[in-house]
Amino acid sequence: MVHQHSSQPRLSPSSYEEDITLLLAPRLAYFAGVARQEHVTRAAQEMGVPQSTLSRAIVRLEEDLGVALFARKGRTVSLTPAGRTFLTSVERALAEVERAAESVQADADPSAGKVAFGFLHTMGSETVPELIRAFRVDHPRIRFTLVQNYGEAMIERLRAGDLDLCLTSPVPDAPDLVARRLDEQRLRLVVPDDHRLAGRKRIRLAEAADETFVTLEPGYGLRRITDDLCSEAGFTPRIAFEGEEAETLRGLVAAGLGVALLPPPAVARPGGVELGVTAPRAVREIGVAWLDGHPDTAPVAAFKRFLLSRRGHLLPD
Repeated sequence: MVHQHSSQPRLSPSSYEEDITLLLAPRLAYFAGVARQEHVTRAAQEMGVPQSTLSRAIVRLEEDLGVALFARKGRTVSLTPAGRTFLTSVERALAEVERAAESVQADADPSAGKVAFGFLHTMGSETVPELIRAFRVDHPRIRFTLVQNYGEAMIERLRAGDLDLCLTSPVPDAPDLVARRLDEQRLRLVVPDDHRLAGRKRIRLAEAADETFVTLEPGYGLRRITDDLCSEAGFTPRIAFEGEEAETLRGLVAAGLGVALLPPPAVARPGGVELGVTAPRAVREIGVAWLDGHPDTAPVAAFKRFLLSRRGHLLPD
């Protein structure tokens, strides 16, 4: 039987790059197997496929490429010069696919997989290290990719698939996300130690209406909370400086450049006094979020269960 080549091209020029990948990809392993054995029957036996299936796949591959890859003599075949060139690239591509498969399988391994976890800068010095330490008591080989960022940026990375889970504030409310409140953290008004209010222990936020504030930049959850609390207290804060980290703001306060609403520091810093805020109730909610309907690997599911089990006692005392 003589194989007839089609007189019409199988691929349209406009969709060539997309279509050629779809056509060739399933046949590359068959091609490499036949090239390795130089015999169709032995290759079929090695790969556990019917000989007829293998033969048809090779013929279709040559048709799609428009190039003869093998010189045939009965069941024995040998690579043509074009076939040898093609084989070099095919072997590299198959090896890369194998490495990719091994990588995702390793990341999903229940005992030694990986969790991509995002969290706020203010949780990085104490809260997150303690969480991971406690989790690894029962899961010592699970690995973490850790990302520190502000809330909106982490949600974007969550949606992009870069993160499995994120610890953020405020707790997001969006139809494509699942979010669970875990804890709340009292905020304090931090003033320089020579400030007129430095001798107080507690304050109503309205008493700071005439003060200059230093805050995080717009887009940060703590900035939104600061603006909302000041609004509730009856004023719009007069902002002198905007930063990206709470500890930077503490330094600005200590230098006498303003006051700030901040969560408690991991380590007390000289130059500032922290006042409790009695009204309005100054807290920020901390929650964990993930994509709705996104399937979890075993390590991600285990860490999610662990975080949810810490509800009400997520933060250090």
